[in-house]
Amino acid sequence: MKMPYAALCVIMVVLLSEAHLTKAVTCSPQELSSCFAAFTSSAPPSSKCCSKMKEQKPCLCGYLKDPNFSQYVNSANAKRIASTCGVQFPNC
Repeated sequence: MKMPYAALCVIMVVLLSEAHLTKAVTCSPQELSSCFAAFTSSAPPSSKCCSKMKEQKPCLCGYLKDPNFSQYVNSANAKRIASTCGVQFPNC
């Protein structure tokens, strides 16, 4: 059975829209709590920390601009964590 071209286009748009929605991230500094030890010492980041760092990457510029979090996010340890986790540190 052949699917009409228009129906195929509609299905593709719906699938792409759903894929885009699942990639949306909620910016919350608490999401990086698994990185606390690495932020405050020379401890290496855990795998959970790295996955959260990757997840929160779109939020890092916002954290850098927030005076409550910028001291942590703009620290040498934060840059070390990002590098270790393979996350490019933002240039905001």
